[in-house]
Amino acid sequence: MSLYRNSIWFLIGVHQYTRMGYDEASKNFEPKDMEVSVVGRSFMITGANSGIGKATAMAIAKKGGTVHMVCRNKDRAEEARSDIVYESGNTEVYIHIIDMSQTRKVWEFAEAFKKEYPSLNVLINNAGCMVHKRELNEEGIEKNFATNTMGVYILTQTLIPLLQKSRDPRVITVSSGGMLVQKLRVDDLQSENGYFDGVMVHAQNKRQQVVLTQHWAKANPIIHFSVMHPGWVDTPAVSTSMPQFHQMMGDRLRSVEQGADTVVWLALSRVASRTRSGQFFQDRKPIPDHLPLAWTHSSAEEIQSFMTQLDTLAQAVQSQPDLNLKGPRGPSRLEFV
Repeated sequence: MSLYRNSIWFLIGVHQYTRMGYDEASKNFEPKDMEVSVVGRSFMITGANSGIGKATAMAIAKKGGTVHMVCRNKDRAEEARSDIVYESGNTEVYIHIIDMSQTRKVWEFAEAFKKEYPSLNVLINNAGCMVHKRELNEEGIEKNFATNTMGVYILTQTLIPLLQKSRDPRVITVSSGGMLVQKLRVDDLQSENGYFDGVMVHAQNKRQQVVLTQHWAKANPIIHFSVMHPGWVDTPAVSTSMPQFHQMMGDRLRSVEQGADTVVWLALSRVASRTRSGQFFQDRKPIPDHLPLAWTHSSAEEIQSFMTQLDTLAQAVQSQPDLNLKGPRGPSRLEFV
């Protein structure tokens, strides 16, 4: 089954996920969708100092939006902000330094942001990582899972009350087509069993993001949730974490602007906000989130188990900041849906 999934996925990818796939899909884009001004609307983008995140921040700033850049490295963030302000002419661009793998600090940041800012219109979960050796963060959580899943979960869940108070609220998560080869593994969320393959762990995390988005869409009808695949994009993260793939694909990889296009469309266009919440997008249209005959669907019981485990970990992050999270759960200090 793994061979079937990987083979079908790669064949689809060669035709759809490349620069050529974008060029073909873009023939059906409606230019009027992006003829909008978002002056007065606020956007938070994680991982905004490079790659898809920076391209997204740049596009939103050019449309007049207030941009909150959530970045790990202060120097790179300031350099990216300077580029964005210079090119867009928009000075409403702010930097917040936070490592998304540090789950306790993600929660503290989100809580502080709610107190400081009266609204947030759009949250874009873009930051991600692919660590090829199993490592744990300070709370004892595997780093890929901490960044790609728990960081997204805690940040989004904590900011939902602020989003609900805002006009036309949206949450967009940058996933990956690699998730199509993975079924949600509720019995091993942190990849403790068997051989540790960073690429497959990343794909599993991206499947988790899709399941999360679908759950949130059902639980929070006021907010429009979406998750998307940017295609195969020539980003610093891809060249660093997947050097052989990067070299093999070469100039067939999409530019960062092409990879960011659907993120920006989902964040800005009125058409996107009228689509059904909770869908998986590629090149401005919803697509199936499972390969045909791949047996990657999850039962309601599996999804509930997944959400319960995330809730338990999230509550432990808040109540036991200095302890390994395999210990007992402390008292709840934030209600999770």
